[in-house]
Amino acid sequence: MDIDWRKFIHSDPEILVGKPLVKGTRLSVEFILGLFAAGWKEQQILENYPTLTAESLQAVFSFTTDCMREESLYVISSEVC
Repeated sequence: MDIDWRKFIHSDPEILVGKPLVKGTRLSVEFILGLFAAGWKEQQILENYPTLTAESLQAVFSFTTDCMREESLYVISSEVC
């Protein structure tokens, strides 16, 4: 089931220079993705940031997927130049 991320994610130029945020928080999509990248589990995030919900975390991924769909990705060689 796809979630409508627009119900959970917004941008306000007056908060964090307009970075996409979870509505009702000052937590940016970038920050939340960084927690997952650092190895945090969903339950850890929800416990440490009680303003978030499982649905808002799902919306972060849905938003990111929509953003990435429009991006061009480039293969970066792992060889040292």
